[in-house]
Amino acid sequence: MGRLSGKVAVITGGTRGLGLAVAHAYAKEDAAVVVASRAQSSVDRAVADLRADGARAAGIVCDVGDVGQVQALAQHAVDSFGRLDIWVNNAGISAPYGPTLEVSPEQFLSVIQTNILGTYYGSLVAMQHFVAQGSGKLINILGRGDKQPTPNQNAYAGSKAWIRSFTLALAQEYKKTDVGVYAFNPGLVLTEFLSDLEVIAGHEEEVQPLKFVMRLWANPPEVPAQKAMWLASSATDGRTGLSVTSLTPARLLGGVLKEGWRIVRRQPAPKVTLNVRSVPVHKA
Repeated sequence: MGRLSGKVAVITGGTRGLGLAVAHAYAKEDAAVVVASRAQSSVDRAVADLRADGARAAGIVCDVGDVGQVQALAQHAVDSFGRLDIWVNNAGISAPYGPTLEVSPEQFLSVIQTNILGTYYGSLVAMQHFVAQGSGKLINILGRGDKQPTPNQNAYAGSKAWIRSFTLALAQEYKKTDVGVYAFNPGLVLTEFLSDLEVIAGHEEEVQPLKFVMRLWANPPEVPAQKAMWLASSATDGRTGLSVTSLTPARLLGGVLKEGWRIVRRQPAPKVTLNVRSVPVHKA
């Protein structure tokens, strides 16, 4: 019997990258999983992939910035598997890298719509279910900028700072219930979200150091997915308000030591792929 046996989990942005890895990790611990994204083809592929791996899986198209669609996602989980126990607000996007005045308001607001409103709507809908039934685990995904200002990533970083504050406040508001509310920063994750960047024209060279950072500290999505599984399990019962990260001091040190040992042994550096696409400067 798995650690999530009998549970039903919803993962937004669950059709690829970290979200899909989390869905697989939950399924391996006997949870039924429901994934969602904006494209039907992506949902179909992810559900087929999960079922091929032995999972009980379902999926639905959902724009998390639309509260009606988020409510439909929750209902789809209940209709498919009879209940709802875990909700992971993983869906997120980023604006192009560059100074705030050079990013268009439309690009900035798109991040707010998905990251902030998506997390709010997902939390609202999930908590309504969880508080009513007296149990549940809500996990909101953080990211770079959740604890400090991050120049040239103001939309994304600002959204993650909001999510952290919102999540920890929500945990305090409902700490007398048996519902767990957690903030989780997965660190640097080796997915297209990290490696495929849009950059405002003229700032391309500024992102090149990311290749070195990725080599030291980026993990495949299966690594943080295990931490997300731990948060969803009984190991965190009674510990609402946790804010955890996969990029611990030990991992930071380990990455530096590994790189130093590679240099001492004069081994070639592992290839890191960083795809940069330039986008025009916004002009008011």
